[in-house]
Amino acid sequence: MAQSSYGGGGSDQFSTLKQKATDQFGRAADQAEEMANRAAEQGRQTAERVQEVAGSVKGTVSKSIKEQPMATLVFAAIVGFVLGALWKS
Repeated sequence: MAQSSYGGGGSDQFSTLKQKATDQFGRAADQAEEMANRAAEQGRQTAERVQEVAGSVKGTVSKSIKEQPMATLVFAAIVGFVLGALWKS
């Protein structure tokens, strides 16, 4: 008679737990997909900004080389020295 107190509820509880686990897994997968999409979009926006800045720097350097070649050379040497010192340390 002890088993009759449990009845068929074990199967129902298992089905309920299974459904809850499936639902939570689905929500977690949806959240992961949403985060991946946001990260991809932010990556695209960052790449666009980097391209804009690189184009701007290229134009500025080209103009500087034409207008002030010696000052540009000195600046490049200073930047090279600083980068070399940072690389060593």
